[in-house]
Amino acid sequence: MSSFNLDIVTPIKELKLGQVTYLRCPGIDGAFGVMNNHRQGILALTVGEIKISQDGKDEYFATGGGFAEIMDNSVKLLVESIEPSNAIDSDRAQKSLERAKKRKLERNPDFNADRVEVSLVRAMNRLRVSKR
Repeated sequence: MSSFNLDIVTPIKELKLGQVTYLRCPGIDGAFGVMNNHRQGILALTVGEIKISQDGKDEYFATGGGFAEIMDNSVKLLVESIEPSNAIDSDRAQKSLERAKKRKLERNPDFNADRVEVSLVRAMNRLRVSKR
C-alpha cells in the first residue's frame, strides 16, 4: 500500500512518524481521511481522535485541535496537544470530566462558561480515546 510522510508538531514537541498509509483527523466540518496522493490543502482540526495506520497497525491519539497541512505526499499536523491512547491516564481523565461537569452545573461566575465547556469536551475525548 502506498504511503506518505507524517509529522506532528505541538508547542512542546515534534513527532516525526515517517511513512504512514492512512490518517483520519477530526476536522471542524467532520472527520476526514488522508491517503497517498491526497489533494493539497490546509484544514482546521477540532478536539477529537486521530487515527494513524502505519506498518499494518492502527494507533489512536487524542488531540485538542489545530491544523492539518496536506502537501505533496506529506502531511504536517500543527496541534495544540496530542496524546497516544496508551499514555492517557483514564483515572485522571475521569476526574477531569467530573470536575468539568460539576463546574458546568454550578454556573459560578468566576469560571468562564466557554472554558468550562472546552474542558468538558476535552475530558470526554481523552476518556473515549483512552479505551482504544
